[in-house]
Amino acid sequence: MIPFFDLTKQYETIKSEIDDATARVLKSGWFILGPEVSAFEKEFAAYHDVKFASGVGSGTEAIHIALLALGIGAGDEVITVPNTAVATVAAIELTGARAVLCDVRADSMLIDVAQLERAITPRTKAIIPVHLFGQSCDLDPILELARARKIFVLEDCAQAHGATYRGKRVGSYGDIAAYSFYPTKNLGAYGDGGAIITNDAALADRVNLLRQYGWRERYASDIKGMNSRLDELQAAILRVKLRHLDAWNAARCERAALYTELLRAVTPPREMAYGQPVYHLYVVQTPKRQSLISNLNSRSIGTAIQYPLAIHQQAAYTNLGYRDADLPVASRLAREIVSLPLYPELSLGDVRAVANAVNEIA
Repeated sequence: MIPFFDLTKQYETIKSEIDDATARVLKSGWFILGPEVSAFEKEFAAYHDVKFASGVGSGTEAIHIALLALGIGAGDEVITVPNTAVATVAAIELTGARAVLCDVRADSMLIDVAQLERAITPRTKAIIPVHLFGQSCDLDPILELARARKIFVLEDCAQAHGATYRGKRVGSYGDIAAYSFYPTKNLGAYGDGGAIITNDAALADRVNLLRQYGWRERYASDIKGMNSRLDELQAAILRVKLRHLDAWNAARCERAALYTELLRAVTPPREMAYGQPVYHLYVVQTPKRQSLISNLNSRSIGTAIQYPLAIHQQAAYTNLGYRDADLPVASRLAREIVSLPLYPELSLGDVRAVANAVNEIA
């Protein structure tokens, strides 16, 4: 059996470090916003070469709080893509703003900058480029458009921990960036968690107020906030994992390169010249998706689809008013994409076995 993902194998490689870290927290008796969170925030900010990082409760809350910190609210519009996780659009709507969808490129599966300008209206207050599947969006033209119009850029880095754009890590380009630490991410906790990074001191201060009831001092709310705090256990685990992230990403890239070399019967992901992806997922395209999945599963090879429905195809978001014809590339991708097994501990032999099976079936 070749599972789509296996977190137990990763734990086995760092078991002593994880066990020591969790024991340290349990012995301390401090579980919320303590020294582990503070240390992780400093280390995570330094990893991205930015000034500020704030741990929050989830990736969805990271986007939501980041938008609130930017002042986004009712009557505003926020542009993003239709082939993202529902979390991106859910966070937009939680602010009271409206999500505006911009189609993606067929080659990169990322936001189509050529169509972005047409999506901007006088109500546009922010753009959320989603660094999907571990590859960076083309940020320079996005930032150029946004800055000329005084529009905020919030980078959705939930699937791109450590990915680079023109030599710098994603998350360090926009006004603010949001991360998820869901267990399956390149940098994953053992539960929910998220983070927000920025170089703007005022934004960082507002984020820290918003994540804990608006408190600057305990029990005194300066603004209306919420409860979204990264806990000490998860922070301690993430501190251990952050030390391994670059090596794990390199292993992902090695396995992705082998897939790309071997696969002939499906369309592999295309790396864009402007950056280095980290392959959170290895996503291929085929018009014969269901047949491929059924046959691979019959050989005990796991697969997944991220995502089988684009945002505008979800019953909850028909209110946005888009048809498949309005977003043709994202609509086609929703029918044709499939993710193959990829994680650092996956053996190269298993990569070859999966690729050979795909070539035989597709």
